[in-house]
Amino acid sequence: MARKDKTNYYLDIADTVLERSTCLRRRYGAIVVLNDEIVSTGYNGAPRGRKNCVDLGTCTREKLGIPSGERYELCRSVHAEANALLSAARKDCIGGTLYLAGRSFEDGSIIDAVPCSMCRRLIINMGIKKVVARNADGSFTITEVRDWVFNDDSFNMKV
Repeated sequence: MARKDKTNYYLDIADTVLERSTCLRRRYGAIVVLNDEIVSTGYNGAPRGRKNCVDLGTCTREKLGIPSGERYELCRSVHAEANALLSAARKDCIGGTLYLAGRSFEDGSIIDAVPCSMCRRLIINMGIKKVVARNADGSFTITEVRDWVFNDDSFNMKV
């Protein structure tokens, strides 16, 4: 039996973390790894103490017909990347890697996992070196976070 490579090993762990997600649209799981040790994990869900969309049985953004990637301020959830970073000390993230996996709530299929612009800013500030995100076809994309610093996308945002 062939041994699983480290990248897919960590992406599979992020995929397991997403099983705790409480979003009715998309489920995401994230882990932060530094020096081959898992520092923290996170999944998307409502802030501690608030009711989750799965408990309420409704998604505000879905009800209002808001497309993916827009009007996140209307969402009850904190993103998986943000939750993983909130659970870690910055000193334990500097130079680390964030692994991200996502699935459709509806049918459980793998979806492209791409951090939103707000999560990108958090990732930059925490000192993460690279982000490895699983794609719908099972491949993965490795992004050097410094590219987000030098190719600032904040000027291209929809207002």
